[in-house]
Amino acid sequence: MPLEDGAISELCQTTRLKKDLEDSLARNGSLEKENQELKQEVARLKAQISSFKAHDNERKSILWKKLHNSTTDASQQKSSVLDQSLEAESVCSRPSFQELALRKDRQSKIPKPAPPPSANEKKVKASASVLPAPPPPPLPLKLLAGSRSVRRVPEVVELYRSLTRKDANMESKANATAAPAAAFTRNMIGEIENRSTYVSAIKSDVEKQKEFINFLISEVQSTAFKDISDVEVFVKWLDQELSSLVDERAVLKHFPQWPERKADALREAAFSYRDLKNLEAEVSSFEVNPKESFNSELRRIQALQDRLEQSVNNVERVRESTSKRYRDFQIPWEWMLDTGLIGQMKFSSLRLAREHMKRTGKELESHESSQETGLLLQGVRFAYRVHQFAGGFDAETIGAFEYLRKTSNIVKS
Repeated sequence: MPLEDGAISELCQTTRLKKDLEDSLARNGSLEKENQELKQEVARLKAQISSFKAHDNERKSILWKKLHNSTTDASQQKSSVLDQSLEAESVCSRPSFQELALRKDRQSKIPKPAPPPSANEKKVKASASVLPAPPPPPLPLKLLAGSRSVRRVPEVVELYRSLTRKDANMESKANATAAPAAAFTRNMIGEIENRSTYVSAIKSDVEKQKEFINFLISEVQSTAFKDISDVEVFVKWLDQELSSLVDERAVLKHFPQWPERKADALREAAFSYRDLKNLEAEVSSFEVNPKESFNSELRRIQALQDRLEQSVNNVERVRESTSKRYRDFQIPWEWMLDTGLIGQMKFSSLRLAREHMKRTGKELESHESSQETGLLLQGVRFAYRVHQFAGGFDAETIGAFEYLRKTSNIVKS
């Protein structure tokens, strides 16, 4: 009997050990499978990053080719149209150009003086003739987000990865629009038919406005700015003066000394800064509408964040080459840095993150538990997106994130 009891005990112990071994092997197999899936996910994400970088480089090259060649192409197209029509007489007239030609009959137009330079601009002009400009500081490599205090929040990254480990789908949409060739052909034919009055008006401007245009050339060539807001004022004045011409491009091409590259750079800087400043003000003043539905409110926030990221990314992609060109023309470029307007725009995105997380938290408190995971994932995904874009969270945004996380824990329990 004792021998039988001992054999039964050994058999039970062996069976238990076998079961433990099988459980360990099964657990090890599942861990290896999960590890393999994670490796595949990392490889896929790396491939997507490489694809996005290549796509960005291609877009950058195409955009800058269009930017540099647009002026030349437009001048060549108009010149070709006019040259082809010089051999034929026109039987049709275009009243608008006749009226412009009559209105341009002014021999002694006294140009308005350029807007007075600020104190900083005067200093720049005085020092430019004596000492060479100091070398520019290197572009920053890290996201500073201005002088405001933001820091990385590892909990955001951890919660985001835990929710999206097996659900990481990224979409890239590119919509390209092109002007129909038929419309351009019709415009070209109309230009040929009405050539006589148009060319006469241009020749009249070239002859009668020579002194006025030479004055503008002198102003553009000699101007130097320290503040980007002064560039906005100058460009507004310059455009107003040039609007008195029948066709700015067609008239100015008869003046080889016209500083076209600098004038275009001034306009580009002024318009870019104005658009970014308006967008930053729109984000900073964003307010949630309690009467608006949850989905509609979140779509509005996400659309605003899309515009913000796209605008900032567009500046950062060309910042190095553009800032060098601006320095050559004595145009302020520091606003393009993370310590300038770009940093302010990144910091302003934290307001969108706070409003998004607060609204999501309130929705979690009043929603059914069946949809809790989807709502939480939506809120955390947006928080993670802004966290990476701005370089971290400030104290107020961290508080909103903690509120979202605590709310989700309460709903779960």
